[in-house]
Amino acid sequence: MSAPARVARSAALEPYEIPERIQRIRAEMDWDAALPPRAQTPGWRMQQGIKRALDIVLSAALLIILAPLFILIALAVKLSSPGPVLYEWRVLGRHARPFIGYKFRTMVADADALKDRVREHNEMSGPVFKMRQDPRVTPLGRWLRRYSLDELPQLWSVLRGDMSLVGPRPPGPHEFVEFEPWQWAKLAVTPGITCTWQVSGRSQIHDFDTWMRLDLAYIREWNLLLDLRILLQTLPAVISGRGAY
Repeated sequence: MSAPARVARSAALEPYEIPERIQRIRAEMDWDAALPPRAQTPGWRMQQGIKRALDIVLSAALLIILAPLFILIALAVKLSSPGPVLYEWRVLGRHARPFIGYKFRTMVADADALKDRVREHNEMSGPVFKMRQDPRVTPLGRWLRRYSLDELPQLWSVLRGDMSLVGPRPPGPHEFVEFEPWQWAKLAVTPGITCTWQVSGRSQIHDFDTWMRLDLAYIREWNLLLDLRILLQTLPAVISGRGAY
């Protein structure tokens, strides 16, 4: 099938519309070339199978165990400010495939429409927007973000297979279109809730290229023990709230 045909076919199946440039990149990119040579070995594939099995078991267990906390947070979000409880997070997954994830809403309901008003205060280089004192964030949302509680609904995306517990953070389409070609390789693997960036200071890392190099290093060096180490480092990083805003 030709690249234009693949683009047209995939566009008809998208959960939301994405720029044509992303469709072309996805159709033409050699994603396997972005992986280390050992990705073609049985050992790599076996570890990937174990990784997916662990994602299913752990995300399902956490969704059940944390159900009371989900209800409390949902009530708090609903009662503290107008708007929906969940924020539809439109991002790109493995091989730049679009999917809709969910977070507890931490901003005012029309936050996306107000983004242009605060864009000049971006504290991160590159296409990602990060602002320590973003006026669109609600008081409750600021607390939820500090301890990453707003991220808990992403466990559903892990269970579905759109995300993994560990992997590079998924970019939004508006971010990905501004990536440099060497940064596209970030999406050669399934994105995750936590990765090297999260346990290395999160938003304290202001240079976007540094963030991307951390993600690509994770892909090159990946193994199950690395995932385990990152998961163990995530808990103290979340409790401390370091770099979260």
